[in-house]
Amino acid sequence: MDQHQPPDSARPEAARPDSEPVICSRCGKRAAAAPLTWTCSVENGVRRYFCDDCARANIRSIEGRLDSAWW
Repeated sequence: MDQHQPPDSARPEAARPDSEPVICSRCGKRAAAAPLTWTCSVENGVRRYFCDDCARANIRSIEGRLDSAWW
């Protein structure tokens, strides 16, 4: 193993080949893995992904750290 690579257990979910598709929590858009342009948020202990279109439309609320229920 390359010493500059983190072990498999430390890699993000999107980097794992057996990971499930990612679904936008706002519009339902699907992706095979979390694209770099998507936003990830943890709300009440639950990881939520937002596609680039939904994230762009709600950027002020996201930057204000409002839960997605508020926008």
